[in-house]
Amino acid sequence: MNMKIKEQKLPKWFEGDIYEEGAVVKNRFSGEEYELNNVELSMYDLVMGCSIMTDTGQYNDKIVTDLRKGLDWFRMNNAEAYMVLLD
Repeated sequence: MNMKIKEQKLPKWFEGDIYEEGAVVKNRFSGEEYELNNVELSMYDLVMGCSIMTDTGQYNDKIVTDLRKGLDWFRMNNAEAYMVLLD
C-alpha cells in the first residue's frame, strides 16, 4: 500500500502560499532530488524561507517556531522527503 495516498493537509498555523502544483526539488548541499506534491512544496518553501532568515540573522521567535513546526510536519507527512531534502 502506498503511504502517499493519504491526503496531506497544511496545519492551521501555516501562513505561506499554497501552490497548485508540485515540483522536483534539489537538496542544496547533496544535489539529491525529490518530487514534492503541491502541499509538500508549499511547506518546503516556508521551511527554506525560515531557514534562510535564521542563517542570515534576520529572524524572530515566530520564524524559529515556524521552522521547527515545518520540519516536524515534514517528518510526520513525508519522512523520506525530509531525509533527502531537509535532514
